[in-house]
Amino acid sequence: MTDNYHASYDGYAERVRASLSSQPLMSRLLGAEALTIMPGRVELVLDVGPDLLQPHGNVHGVVASALADSAAGYAAQTLLAEGADVVTVEYKINFLAPGIGKRIRAVGEVLRAGRTLQICAADVYAEQDGRTRHFAHMVATMMAVES
Repeated sequence: MTDNYHASYDGYAERVRASLSSQPLMSRLLGAEALTIMPGRVELVLDVGPDLLQPHGNVHGVVASALADSAAGYAAQTLLAEGADVVTVEYKINFLAPGIGKRIRAVGEVLRAGRTLQICAADVYAEQDGRTRHFAHMVATMMAVES
């Protein structure tokens, strides 16, 4: 999907990393880190501890949603001009299976980039003992705004 996208300026990856580290919820509370940043695609990960689980032992939906929303939003941000930012307009998430793992990974991609709105998707995977399970899928609309 992202092969046709080009960044508007060279500093897009540094902007994503700086933005992620400046968000206390994502960086400090959840410990999210960026693995991959390329035009139209961002991959984020976080380690799962007991505080992030719901009573049945799987990753809480709020945690998966936050990681997916951030991955999709940052994928959109990679295509914006230097002075622009992105906000989420709406999203829908489907949970496909229990998110059981020591680490979760969200891959956000831009599906359609418009001048103001970008349609994105994010898939969330639980990883443990060399196994990966796709457990959530999000579709989101992001809107470009001035910083």
